[in-house]
Amino acid sequence: MTQTRIPVSSSCPRGSLITFERITFDREVMGGRACIRGMRITVSLVLSLLANRMTTPEILDAYPYLEAEDILACLEYAAFLIS
Repeated sequence: MTQTRIPVSSSCPRGSLITFERITFDREVMGGRACIRGMRITVSLVLSLLANRMTTPEILDAYPYLEAEDILACLEYAAFLIS
């Protein structure tokens, strides 16, 4: 499992990295797609649930091994990717 380290924009100091500690990539888990803490829960699944108007408490009820911070990390990761 690898932790996600992504170079930040050119406006940041050279060599700076943003670390998404809860977002991981592992070829053995979901084919290397962005997952939450090495689990078989992808960032795209969480974003889809949110887009379909599930609330954080509803998601946490459906996936009790997730934490509220995981959902926030998915949103932060998505926001970074589109910036």
